[in-house]
Amino acid sequence: MRIDSIFAQAHDAGTIPVSFEMFPPKGELTLDRARDASRALCALHPDFISVTCSAGGSGNSGATAEIASMISHEFGTSSVAHITCIGQTRAELASRIDAYRAAGVENVLALRGDRPQDAEGTITGDFTYASDLIPALVEAGFCVGAAAYPEGHIECDDLAESVRHLRLKQDAGASFFVTQLFFDNDYFYRFRELADAAGITVPITCGIMPFMSKQQVSRMVFMCGASLPSPVIKLLARFEDDPASLTAAGLDYACRQLEDLQDHGVDGLHIYTMNRPSVARAAMEALGR
Repeated sequence: MRIDSIFAQAHDAGTIPVSFEMFPPKGELTLDRARDASRALCALHPDFISVTCSAGGSGNSGATAEIASMISHEFGTSSVAHITCIGQTRAELASRIDAYRAAGVENVLALRGDRPQDAEGTITGDFTYASDLIPALVEAGFCVGAAAYPEGHIECDDLAESVRHLRLKQDAGASFFVTQLFFDNDYFYRFRELADAAGITVPITCGIMPFMSKQQVSRMVFMCGASLPSPVIKLLARFEDDPASLTAAGLDYACRQLEDLQDHGVDGLHIYTMNRPSVARAAMEALGR
């Protein structure tokens, strides 16, 4: 099913769509293990599952389409395949569009993509921003989503400018937004007010990731610029030498975030599962699903 239809139906029914995110095989995660993870996630009955891809569209983009197709056609759950544009030519994008359509992908999340870590200077390609990518995907017949940044994009110091870019994505044809992770819901509520004022009318679903370790939190903070509120810092300090307790505390904190967001009537809730069905299960239980 198209994701815009899922949001429309949920709005009419007075419900909030809940979705999961997983990443495709790399390293030790074989396609068979990805199938097992997909099966376990689909058994929890999310409204849709999104599947990430490598930066620059390299590496595992084929697996992205394959797993998204598997989720939809084998397990009967709507899926979203991520697609990035950084460093790509229009011919390369056209080839990827053909591959996604051949796999039966119906929904995509259009992203610029992370800059390769070894990149120096200007990165070549025909696309600069995700908003440049969206029209071609809409024209190809996909339902297109895009990313939103409640605290602003890490490469942009002006939150108002990030919101203006969000409006450009909507004007380009984006039908829904998925936010970058955040640990303080108040940042999202302020962002939602700015988005409303900017004329953003498509659904914005909130991305929440439980913190599992101090190293993971540090990586996320530097990758996406998410702020660490005092309660998170205190939990990290309290359980620094107790990994199991820190993981449990991080999951509990995320579940309380989700409950608060649900109480505030957000458009949707998106859980970054890290391919862990236990994370998704705890989230669904907290939400009474």
